[in-house]
Amino acid sequence: MNAYIFPGQGAQFVGMGLDLYEKYPLAQELFEDANEILGFSITDIMFEGSPEDLKQTKVTQPAIFLHSVILSKVMGGAFVPDMVAGHSLGEFSALVANGALTFEDGLQLVSKRALAMQKACELQPSTMAAVLGLDDAIVEKICGDTPGIVVAANYNCPGQLVISGAVDAIETACGKLKEAGARRALILPVGGAFHSPFMEPAREELAQAIENTTFGTPNCPIYQNVTTTAVENPTEIQRNLISQLTAPVKWTQSVQQMVKDGATLFTEVGPGKVLQGLVGKIASEVETTSAMIP
Repeated sequence: MNAYIFPGQGAQFVGMGLDLYEKYPLAQELFEDANEILGFSITDIMFEGSPEDLKQTKVTQPAIFLHSVILSKVMGGAFVPDMVAGHSLGEFSALVANGALTFEDGLQLVSKRALAMQKACELQPSTMAAVLGLDDAIVEKICGDTPGIVVAANYNCPGQLVISGAVDAIETACGKLKEAGARRALILPVGGAFHSPFMEPAREELAQAIENTTFGTPNCPIYQNVTTTAVENPTEIQRNLISQLTAPVKWTQSVQQMVKDGATLFTEVGPGKVLQGLVGKIASEVETTSAMIP
């Protein structure tokens, strides 16, 4: 069975999507629609902006979404998923790709999500840190024992977990994690504590937008970050999408479940190969590849 997977923030690069724009009239049309929907020329930033411009959350998230979704559209009949999943932001790309959301609604939600997260980041100083080389249970216990807000945010693969929270609590936790034997506990250059209680204002704002958007029955199940199991019910999909901003991304567990349910080939749709690397570490017996344009 073929699982299609969609990357999240961090996979962006200058020039992303230009090959699609130049080669496919459908891609050109969708990119131009996106410029109109967003109210600024995201194609200028994606194709020839500076890495700094592309790093702004309000640009990064729609840019990755557009690259992934437009790539899946130009694949046409070659895009035949049995199941889909997306890492954080990538969940929105996956929901357009499997027909649960329209392109326009997906882009508007991603744009609102990015702006809401940006606003939440500006309310209080917060950050994230990557922890390498420790069991999840040890990381969770140290987070729980550290004063202040610090939580497990991204279960990326065995031995790679990202934590999220208040700056001082993250610094304290990093010290304890290194003492416990972590190979690395490295504070990341991010704008705030994604997938933590610090995102509650963004969750509330996005919840309203998601509840006012029509979700259809998807063509195939999506394995959502919050539940890690196959979901096809539109109401359930909406509920999980709302919870996602303050809940951890259970990527390891989602991939393990997809393999249990029969996935043998994981195809990454979007910029980069980050998810292929993670899948290889989670389930070395499966095959991974990048989506190819015809």
